[in-house]
Amino acid sequence: MRKVKPVNDTDQLIPSIIKGIQEKKGKDIVILDLRQLATRATDVFIVCHGDSTTQVDAVYRSIEEEVHKTNDEWPWHTEGQQNSEWILLDYINVVVHVFLKDRREFYGIEDLWGDAKIERLENL
Repeated sequence: MRKVKPVNDTDQLIPSIIKGIQEKKGKDIVILDLRQLATRATDVFIVCHGDSTTQVDAVYRSIEEEVHKTNDEWPWHTEGQQNSEWILLDYINVVVHVFLKDRREFYGIEDLWGDAKIERLENL
């Protein structure tokens, strides 16, 4: 069984998650900082997408490995690995959404949290 303990410093997790995404060429990375919102679900959402279910799965696994390697953490909860169209990794203070491109457009997570501080990263 994996040991799960939340990282209290949200900013400590973000670079590891971004590195995991970039290692597998995840696209259009967006960081939604929700900390200033009264009705937030977590501190930060990180959203990206892949071009295939294989890439979505690879990005998910890369995030898990990088966060574990650098922070000795596993996600508290994950879901969506069965079909790899939308995989969610919940690190309590940071929730990562890895989508297939069309699923990302359909659900519009960035639009739902449009009041958040939004940072868009360049594709590598």
